[in-house]
Amino acid sequence: MAYSRFLLVLALALPCAAQIKLGVVGTDTSHVPAFAAVLNDPSNPNHIPGARIVAAYKGGSADLPSSATRVDKYADEVKTKYGVEIVPDIATLLAKVDAVLLESVDGRIHLSQFREIAKGGKPVFIDKPLAASIKDAREIARIGKQMNVKWFSSSSLRYGPGIDALKQPGLKGVMAWGPGPVEPSHELELTWYGIHTVEILYTLMGTGCKQVTMTASPDSDVVTGLWKDGRLGTIRVNRPYSDFGAAVVTPKTVLSKTGKEFSSGYYGLIKEIVKFFQTGVSPVPESETMEMFEFMEAARQSKLKGGVPVALQ
Repeated sequence: MAYSRFLLVLALALPCAAQIKLGVVGTDTSHVPAFAAVLNDPSNPNHIPGARIVAAYKGGSADLPSSATRVDKYADEVKTKYGVEIVPDIATLLAKVDAVLLESVDGRIHLSQFREIAKGGKPVFIDKPLAASIKDAREIARIGKQMNVKWFSSSSLRYGPGIDALKQPGLKGVMAWGPGPVEPSHELELTWYGIHTVEILYTLMGTGCKQVTMTASPDSDVVTGLWKDGRLGTIRVNRPYSDFGAAVVTPKTVLSKTGKEFSSGYYGLIKEIVKFFQTGVSPVPESETMEMFEFMEAARQSKLKGGVPVALQ
């Protein structure tokens, strides 16, 4: 234990020139200390070298309890445990870092925060949800293009071992499921937690959905998408919670995975984030992220219209 602590102190005191200096915007999610544990602590068995969180701006949303009750707690944790400097604003943060992790749990403020971050011209990882509405998601994409700021957004569920096992040739369809608690402040209900299950679906199906139908009940929502090539992809989000999982239909069989095979931590995601900052190449194409938002918006419209099919724009 003493030796591990010595390694951590040494790493914090002698930053390596090759390391990418990362800044966090939003300390109101458990992702922040979880990411710091993997990036900043060389004694961690899952340590990923090449990047280190050096500064953080607390941010936070006073009107969202899941933010307001955690923002100071996680800021104090990464400061005392991982040597992260807490700064007063995004402008100060940008002067200290090479790249940014936009971690705010509240998707409603991602657009305004991204607008400030984009002024620095530095690459950004935007944690789920990218935004709380299709309008904000489109504006983030527009600003990124206008300001030539590279960004990507992803759920950690894309990188669990269960996903890789289900990537089968000739896949005909997918049923994915997961927890579906909602946050009334978010216009697109699926962005709050259902986004994880949407990401599972798109990781396996790819883009090309043309039409969506949503059936809603108090306990669960079922959304079925019709792809242009005739395949069907369905998600089921369960309230309040459930395991994640998916089943795929191939020409010869049906394969399924669930439980820990899908929610196995953040290692895979963080590895992709570091690689993105090193290379500038996003592991998730912007076109796929934007189609997922079109999928969720079409689902919302279908629900509002009583479950009729709605075409993606």
